[in-house]
Amino acid sequence: MNAELDNNALSVQISHGNSYPLGPSLVADSCWNFAVFAPDAAALVLCLYRPDTEEQLAELVFSGRTGSVWHVQVDGIIDGTLYALKADGACNSSAGLRFDKERVLIDPYSRKLNRPQVWQSEQYQQKSHLALAKGVLDVATYSRQDTGFDWQGSHKPNIAREKTVIYEAHVKGLTMQHPDVPDAIKGTYLGVCHASIIRHLKQLGITSIQLLPVAAFMAEPRLTCLGLTNYWGYNPVNFFAPDPRYQRDDAVAEFKEMVRTLHQHGIEVILDVVFNHSAEAGDDGPVLSFRGLADRHYYLFHSHADMVDYQNYCNFTGCGNTFNIANPATQRLVMDALRYWLTEMQVDGFRFDLAVTLGREHKRFNPYASFFQIVAQDPVLSQAKLIAEPWDVGPFGYHLGQFPANWSELNDKCRDTFRAFWRGDKGVLAEFATRLLGSRDTFQKHHKPASCSVNYLTYHDGFTLDDLVSYCDKHNWQNGEQNRDGHGHNLSSNHGVEGATTDPVILARRYQHKRNLAATLLLSQGMIHWLGGDELSHTQGGNNNAYCQDNPVSWLSWQLNAQQQKFQEFICQLVQLRQQFSCLQQLSLQDDQYQLHGDKHQVCWFLADGTEKQQHDWHDPLRAVCIFRISNRRTGKALLFVFNGAEQSIELTLPTEKAEGGWQRLFDTAHNDGFKDSNTGLHRDYLQSAHSISVWQ
Repeated sequence: MNAELDNNALSVQISHGNSYPLGPSLVADSCWNFAVFAPDAAALVLCLYRPDTEEQLAELVFSGRTGSVWHVQVDGIIDGTLYALKADGACNSSAGLRFDKERVLIDPYSRKLNRPQVWQSEQYQQKSHLALAKGVLDVATYSRQDTGFDWQGSHKPNIAREKTVIYEAHVKGLTMQHPDVPDAIKGTYLGVCHASIIRHLKQLGITSIQLLPVAAFMAEPRLTCLGLTNYWGYNPVNFFAPDPRYQRDDAVAEFKEMVRTLHQHGIEVILDVVFNHSAEAGDDGPVLSFRGLADRHYYLFHSHADMVDYQNYCNFTGCGNTFNIANPATQRLVMDALRYWLTEMQVDGFRFDLAVTLGREHKRFNPYASFFQIVAQDPVLSQAKLIAEPWDVGPFGYHLGQFPANWSELNDKCRDTFRAFWRGDKGVLAEFATRLLGSRDTFQKHHKPASCSVNYLTYHDGFTLDDLVSYCDKHNWQNGEQNRDGHGHNLSSNHGVEGATTDPVILARRYQHKRNLAATLLLSQGMIHWLGGDELSHTQGGNNNAYCQDNPVSWLSWQLNAQQQKFQEFICQLVQLRQQFSCLQQLSLQDDQYQLHGDKHQVCWFLADGTEKQQHDWHDPLRAVCIFRISNRRTGKALLFVFNGAEQSIELTLPTEKAEGGWQRLFDTAHNDGFKDSNTGLHRDYLQSAHSISVWQ
């Protein structure tokens, strides 16, 4: 319980304090040290406020400075007091100096904010401190891990990369419409760990939940003026504080409770993190935090004639600015934030948004950048799951396959090839086979495991799986950009009707298309990424860029009809199948020396008549049938896979090495529930329906 603040006076004692650690740190019960990186500032001020009204209590001048860091120690701060900063100095944007002694700033190292940061134009123009959320100085948040939150003996599940099945979800959208989640915690951290959600994830066989950004963010002023918001949260104002939008009472404590509960059920927590830009946008953007303290250190700028143009921010992110991760101070901020989430908040890993930006040195991507080297040698960071979005929107920004071997990377080639094959595109069979078996053209054997590839069909940015088979075109009119936003190359099919339909023939085609896509993904080699809600047949009405839709367009619906329920059961069975066979999780071929221990496998490719495929067969653009066998040389066991992307059924002669041998069918996507009538006798011949998959043992 926070103590009541004295309404009339604030009695504190001030000393110089220490330059380490950065941010607020608890020295004793009411004694706090503050250290702030602001090398170009002439003076720094600590502003204290009441927690209930945000009424200002005091302005205390930082009395100490060591190099680039200002510091002060204050004794007598009551638990729960709010704080912000002011920085004085030159205001010369052409020199990268944007100081304004009247404007309050969020401390980049605040671990907890008192409220969501919302753009308020009038208050911002008036330089009112009410335009900004404040840091919260409470003992519980800043206590050491061993003396603060009770983790009840929970521990990180440490799921191997090759066994990982990721479920991407939005904290709010996951539970807002769930009938069993109490209203008080719908859309919150506590809602994510409610028993009904845990039960759903466990039933699916999910190993890891990946949450869209939870670090404090602010919607762009443009969206706020349109009555919209940045629902996804890719516009950070702080890297440490969990966003108060998703709290019931206390964001930090409730986030920890969420992680603890998920860990107790063996589920990892991966955070989508945005270290490539901030909500301060471009040259005409607001001054909220970083820009007001150390503009030319935190951001990357263009140069002309060897002169830095501090009014021309590099926009390699499409959001107006780009963080300069090569700068030691920015790098330290990012590393401190990552360690904080891994140690104090106990998360298991990160998905790095536009991760190429993190490896830009001298503005060009360097696979041996200092950022990657520091992560690799750090005893904490090196053990986390690290997933890169291997591109940004800057020059030469696409670098799939070029991150270190301990990183995994989003493989958009998998997405596009799987979609193209099942849409019926010609000439993609060879690439389809390559993507299925781990994209070894991109993640080379001997040097990297197949789990470097994160295989996915759909992501938060794009069509949902149901929309992928229901729409040919994007329908983003609600976003307020005249349907100009969002990707136009979706490789989708509507099967004859654009959008929703009750036609049973079209619905049957759409569900078979979904079964084919889902089975292809879950049979592929690599780390698996599943978009949360695809198993529920979630639709966004054809919106493939629903970043600003904080409403039922984005919120998952949990009310399923019979077809949707059957599809969800099919997904559960597919994940179980993947977990049953080790060769589906990690295919280790005889000629791959990356891993010498464990089982070794052999892959053979076949034609429909059961004969082995020859080199020239791969170059026939009309072929749309992929048949291969994975055999374990030690156990003698084998799996046979048949992918028929053709318009017609095919007569199969299943390849057998023994006269009395045969194959037992595990599932066929031509059946409405996929796994129906499996394990019914041995087969040597089989009629594979058009546009379907079967798997045999």
